[in-house]
Amino acid sequence: MREKLKIKVGEEFKPAPQLKKCYYIYLIIGILFGVLPWYIPVLLFAPFAVALGVLLLILATLAFIAYWIPKYYETMIYKLTQDEIVWKRGVWFKNTGIVPYNKITDIHISHGPISRKLGIATLKIQTAGYSGAAGAEISIVGVEQFEELRELIMGFVRGKQPAAVEAREKENIDLKILEELIKIRKLLEKTSE
Repeated sequence: MREKLKIKVGEEFKPAPQLKKCYYIYLIIGILFGVLPWYIPVLLFAPFAVALGVLLLILATLAFIAYWIPKYYETMIYKLTQDEIVWKRGVWFKNTGIVPYNKITDIHISHGPISRKLGIATLKIQTAGYSGAAGAEISIVGVEQFEELRELIMGFVRGKQPAAVEAREKENIDLKILEELIKIRKLLEKTSE
């Protein structure tokens, strides 16, 4: 039995702490399979000064990434309201966004072997305006109770009418108001005669 969802409507929440661990594991995998295969031949066959220079550059880059991971994690904030999902993130370049529930068309749960082992997943939320785009409108990253969160959001989505329906209803209301105004004007014209 899964525990009760810790995320509350109207309160900000962050990804699970395991997300930082996941990012560090990705960094180690990147080193093992992306850096070492080409650095080992440089170390063996290049002059010592070149190998040392490349090593210092690699170490500086890795130190920067290791420093950046917790900084980026701290900036990731999500909030569910009664009408929309609000998100913020970014260390140097701040990004924020709002996704109304009535625009959401689908929510995919994505988790690879590492995130699955850590017990976290990403909710990829598609909207009506982005359904043809390659990526999701918003991704809620590093969620522990992903199934429960998906159901909570879908509950809001099911309770909302699609934006196109709301617009059509507004047009119908506007037409009804216009018809009533015309009737009132005609009545006023008759009484002023």
